Amino acid sequence: MPVQKNRLLAILGPGILVAATGVGAGDLATGAFTGNKLGMAVLWVVIVGAALKFVLNEGLARWQLATGHTLLEGAVMHLGRPVQWIFAIYLCIWSFLVGLALMSACGVTFHAMVSPSCDAETDKILYGILHSALAVGLVRWGGYRLFERVMSACIAIMFIVVVVTAVALKPPLNEIVAGLFIPSIPNIGGEGLDWTIALLGGVGGTVTVLCYGYWIREKGRQGVEELKLCRIDLATAYLMTALFGLSMVVVGSQIGNVKGGGSGLIVQLANELESALAPLGTQAKWAFLVGAWGAVFSSLLGVWQSLPYLFTDFWYLMQDPQNTTGRRTIDTQSKPYKGYLLTIASVPAVGLWWLDFETAQKMYAIVGALFIPMLALVLLILNGQTRLVGQQFRNSRFNSALLIATLAIFLVAGWFGIQNKFFG
Repeated sequence: MPVQKNRLLAILGPGILVAATGVGAGDLATGAFTGNKLGMAVLWVVIVGAALKFVLNEGLARWQLATGHTLLEGAVMHLGRPVQWIFAIYLCIWSFLVGLALMSACGVTFHAMVSPSCDAETDKILYGILHSALAVGLVRWGGYRLFERVMSACIAIMFIVVVVTAVALKPPLNEIVAGLFIPSIPNIGGEGLDWTIALLGGVGGTVTVLCYGYWIREKGRQGVEELKLCRIDLATAYLMTALFGLSMVVVGSQIGNVKGGGSGLIVQLANELESALAPLGTQAKWAFLVGAWGAVFSSLLGVWQSLPYLFTDFWYLMQDPQNTTGRRTIDTQSKPYKGYLLTIASVPAVGLWWLDFETAQKMYAIVGALFIPMLALVLLILNGQTRLVGQQFRNSRFNSALLIATLAIFLVAGWFGIQNKFFG
């Protein structure tokens, strides 16, 4: 049995990391907020978001296994330094927003668990900073093996608890069916499109999609013969992501309106569940709180471990943009890696004093969604060239069509979002 368990973890490990990192803030907070504001009419958005993220991650894995280079290396080597600098600026902005959002989410969730009667804003700051410090310790001194095991435990807890909670609430089946198969965007309070874009971008992660390439390197996956394994790994990850996202939209839709700035969302969810699921209300409340904490902390831990990979890769490419030294691995003991880890774990904390929980979640989700069309465009260009990936692994017509659809969906959604925001 231990051998089988270890074998399963070896197969699904990187996919589990993708799911655990992506669903924390992107699906828990954004899914709950969106469900609370728009109801179950937007369930279809979760399915679309998870499917599109699978297409992007499969393309990334196919590129790396065919060429031996990360996608960031490929983009700089074949598209030039402007791509590198655009990505660097975007990475810095997104790192601040995601760091702030995740610290805020961890602080709010832990507040709901240990001191719901105390001031939520003060607890958010204190517990958010403490969780950030804990994640730094696990990344710095635990290594990849401990990181993978902690993430696996967190996603198991959050997945089981949240899905069971959604089922226990007994949502109307006709509304679920309509939300899944009849696409619509309720324009409630003029925020319908904004929250839909945030949900679409948040499902399954955004920039952290790139980190899958570094995680499969950690597992020793090299060569195109590993592609089938990666597809199984990713399909499992995004199936879990979709089920989790659907469950959070359902849970959010079944509670009363969230009042105030949003920092009381987790407390309200837990209290509503305690009432709705009597006579097991107290147990259901605590199970949900533990599952919610597992979701947001695994996301924070995954981001703290993975974003320094991207920065370090960028740093190496600054010194050697054509990667003339060959296929390199990221040294997690290097100064760039450790420096960026400490930066994202500390600098975004300043925002905890002036940005509320709901706004932080929305901003990071929308900015993260902007990355998806850029990623789709890069994959269209690089994986579309036989000379780079070979005839067998270049984009098929179906792959290309899905990438073009991804590009179009996010560009159109972004355009309408700008129209509503500034000209509506």
